[in-house]
Amino acid sequence: MPAVARDFYEIQKSQRAKSFFLFIAVIAFYFAALGFIALIFLLVVSLFFGGGMLASSAFWFRFFVIDLAAATVSGGLHFLDAKRNGPRYILKRLQAAIPDPNDRYHKQFLDTLDEIRIAAGLPRVNAYVLPSFAINSLALVEEDRTPAVAVTEGLLADGTRDELQAVAAHELAHIARGDAFTLTLVCSLANIFEKLCEALEPEDDDFRGTRSPGSSSGTSRISPAFFYFAVSLSALIMHLLSTLVSRERELLADAAAVEFCRSPDSLARIIYKAQVKNSFIGNFSMTYAPLFIVPPDSRDIPDTPAGRIFNTHPPFMKRLGLLAAMAAKTPEEIIAEVRESEAQREQARGVIHSFDEIRKRQLELFPDLKREANAEAAPAPIGAAEAPSPLNAPGGGPAVSGSHIWLLATNLPERWEGPFTMSELLSNPRFTLLSRIKNTQERIEAKAREFPQVRVALHDPAANKPLASGRRNLCPRCHVALSETYYEGVPVGFCTSCTGKLVEMATVDRIIVRREVAFSDDLLAKAQAFRNRVQLNPVERRKINDSLTERIPCPYCGYGMVARPYNYEYFVPVDKCLACSRIWFDADELEILQILIEEQQPA
Repeated sequence: MPAVARDFYEIQKSQRAKSFFLFIAVIAFYFAALGFIALIFLLVVSLFFGGGMLASSAFWFRFFVIDLAAATVSGGLHFLDAKRNGPRYILKRLQAAIPDPNDRYHKQFLDTLDEIRIAAGLPRVNAYVLPSFAINSLALVEEDRTPAVAVTEGLLADGTRDELQAVAAHELAHIARGDAFTLTLVCSLANIFEKLCEALEPEDDDFRGTRSPGSSSGTSRISPAFFYFAVSLSALIMHLLSTLVSRERELLADAAAVEFCRSPDSLARIIYKAQVKNSFIGNFSMTYAPLFIVPPDSRDIPDTPAGRIFNTHPPFMKRLGLLAAMAAKTPEEIIAEVRESEAQREQARGVIHSFDEIRKRQLELFPDLKREANAEAAPAPIGAAEAPSPLNAPGGGPAVSGSHIWLLATNLPERWEGPFTMSELLSNPRFTLLSRIKNTQERIEAKAREFPQVRVALHDPAANKPLASGRRNLCPRCHVALSETYYEGVPVGFCTSCTGKLVEMATVDRIIVRREVAFSDDLLAKAQAFRNRVQLNPVERRKINDSLTERIPCPYCGYGMVARPYNYEYFVPVDKCLACSRIWFDADELEILQILIEEQQPA
């Protein structure tokens, strides 16, 4: 009789049994490492005090027993920490976040993952999104034994639905085969070396160039050269161990994914896209590379003995060739399909027009239309990306939640705690004005007292109370009720009169990475003119529309907004609410910001 396929729980049980061999390997590693360090120390001591004791057989027996005991204790603690805290630490280093069900792209990911999960016969699977423009994905098993799949914002933006299904099938194949459990454990074992390397780094400077009290310039917390060598050697050994575990399993996961999604060409296309448009993801070393569908450094892997030893994935062209053969195609045909699909998506982008073009067209169609009169009944702007769609947000406000963009430095091994909203950060018992915090949106790390958002929130907490129902959700320029719509899959508040937009700060990067819309020649010209003006005087910070410089109230919470750069990589001044972390984009500001950023990034 044919063998009955084991279910997920049986596979997990067998993988936990196999983890015993990893435990033995960890003990062997510590036995060799600690014994080597102790032996070097004893040899140095013997040079000064004589080496008579080294010639005694009883000494070597005691040395072996003590070394084995120390290795067992160290390996056991290391192994236990990896199983309990490893997956959480990896997700934190990658800045993984729970998908936003109000985001159309995130909702599609959740639905697709659930569809493939049911087809694969798997239990509940957690979903995460990584805030990276690269195209990549990974699967792991969390400390409570719940499997999880994470994808990048770049993959959600550039992948089609069938390609997203293929990615979900590949990652769920790793979970169904038990690979994810083993790989998560191996990469979690490497976390200790990540933490040691982090301890070797110099104390962080704040953005003004000052150092923390008690630190000295040019010194590290721990700086022995021998310790550097030991950490590097240990990380290399763990990397080699992960390559032995994962290399051929990628090909098996590709084959299993085809069984789930029945589309080998879709998987081949997304792997090609990931290989072409990829980069380092998050704040981690290449020790975590085995978890990803393609190596995060985008290198092609030669099919040589050295390539098989020092790389975690099979050669890209080998994977592409095998998947193309399953679809009765050649790799060249797969690449041609990708380019054709990208060309079609580029042609299908809806064109966004500038505010001036929209008003000119409206006045041509409606000669009697006055800008000041009947603004609320004015027709929707021509060229809007999507028609307004009520989201039934409580209290009539925009259907966006608080921005989880704040991290709090701790003395724990994870170093950073969060992300938090501003209210959650201020209520944390470990928070003080001298605490080091990080704004993940603006990529700034400093003491809490240096952030104006913190000072504003602490100055008058009562000012953050919701506005009266009659004043909430009004355009700060036109005082017209904001419509609720989607802009490139992200829920935004939209003014039908001046085309201004209210966007949650943490969601702007999603809009930047997605390319549903193109821009009219007038908007492109405005973006070029703004760029030229900045280049002539880069020190001066001026808004795109110089006539809109007065301070305005936030439509969501009523606090006064301030003109600040979008972030310290793109100095485009926008109106920010430092109390509720929202941005008001006046007419054409968001579109010009998109143009400036898209032109600096490869297509």
